[in-house]
Amino acid sequence: MARMLIRGGNPLHGTITVSGSKNSALAIMAAAGLAEEECILENVPRQYDVWTMAMILRSIGAEVWFDAAGRLHINGKGIRPVSPPYDLVRRIRASFYVAGLLLALRGYAEVPLPGGCSIGSRPVNFHIKGFEQLGAKVTIEHGCMKARAPKLTGTHYFINRASVGTTINMLLAACRAEGTTILENAAKEPEVVDVAIFLNSMGARIRGAGTDVIRIDGATRLSGVEHTIIPDRLEAATFAIAVGTVGGRVTLHNVMPEHLRSPIMKLREAGLTIEENDASLTVSGEGRMQAVDIETAVYPGFPTDLQQPFVSMLSLADGTSVVRETVFDGRFRYVDELLRMGADIKVERDTAIVRGVERLTGAPVEVTDLRAGAALMIAGLAAEGETELSQAHIIDRGYEQFDDKLRTLGADVRRVDVDEEDVPDFTVLGEASVAL
Repeated sequence: MARMLIRGGNPLHGTITVSGSKNSALAIMAAAGLAEEECILENVPRQYDVWTMAMILRSIGAEVWFDAAGRLHINGKGIRPVSPPYDLVRRIRASFYVAGLLLALRGYAEVPLPGGCSIGSRPVNFHIKGFEQLGAKVTIEHGCMKARAPKLTGTHYFINRASVGTTINMLLAACRAEGTTILENAAKEPEVVDVAIFLNSMGARIRGAGTDVIRIDGATRLSGVEHTIIPDRLEAATFAIAVGTVGGRVTLHNVMPEHLRSPIMKLREAGLTIEENDASLTVSGEGRMQAVDIETAVYPGFPTDLQQPFVSMLSLADGTSVVRETVFDGRFRYVDELLRMGADIKVERDTAIVRGVERLTGAPVEVTDLRAGAALMIAGLAAEGETELSQAHIIDRGYEQFDDKLRTLGADVRRVDVDEEDVPDFTVLGEASVAL
């Protein structure tokens, strides 16, 4: 069982470069399969989820490989309408994007229902309803979604919940449909915009991405292109939260501050000093942060993926904070682990009352999901003594070399008892690749 040992007490100082967005990369990797030629992607993070998506695409016939410069090449010419292995699909939620890819490209998709972090109910019924409105006949059999549509036809679809996954899957399917598709109540996240920009550069005709109404005019052919993945706003904010928790001064390069308006506002309200430049942030903190209230919401609101790291910071803040989670119903499961470290948090349904304490103490804790892992890492950086994180490999799903970057900033973090099965072998994706 992979473990991380953290000895707290060191403020963070230095400079790091933020990786490319995991959530954008996974969707664009699927979208690249729609082209009739090879696509080349830059700024793709070397993470567990990216490796999993690469292997899923390979399993259905795509060519996927890294070149010596670290660029990811994807050629979907050989994609077949076959079902990807359940063992891969169950690992990541984004695996379901291959449903939209296969349906648009081959008219038939058979995809096991996806897995991912256990953070509450995340059904794919909105995806399925969208496929049906495009003309597909969909059934669920033996844990698989089977969708068949010899021809996809444009439709008008209101997404009952502004779901990023549903919006992206509909973009993938509708950009090859006959006629016009209008998506209402579409997700507005930067990752959705990045996917739309990529598809448009391939020859798709998508308007309105970044607003709640997106119009897609179907195209008969999409071409291979080169594209640079946007920076990971969640990674950037996680490091900023870490500085707010333990103090120090860190400059983050490869950042798009406009994607972080809500987190930046709340971090400043808590007392963190943030200097913005075109593609970087410098964050500095000293002493205890101040209590603030947050409520998660779809973009441009406060991101649900930052709720857990933020609570770690607030557990040491001066005063009482109220944190309401409106997106996922199981996102407070990690609180029990923070309580083991001395936090004072009471959860009532969708709300956590966080009373800041003067100190946390190191303890053995278990990573329950990706963002909870980041939260516990941050708590460990501030705690007295040593914190031992079990299931630490889960953090690798969304953060590229997170522990290495923290060490660069002066943190006392080391990984032990690494299980080879939990380390994705990037060497299979190209000679220049190395395992995480």
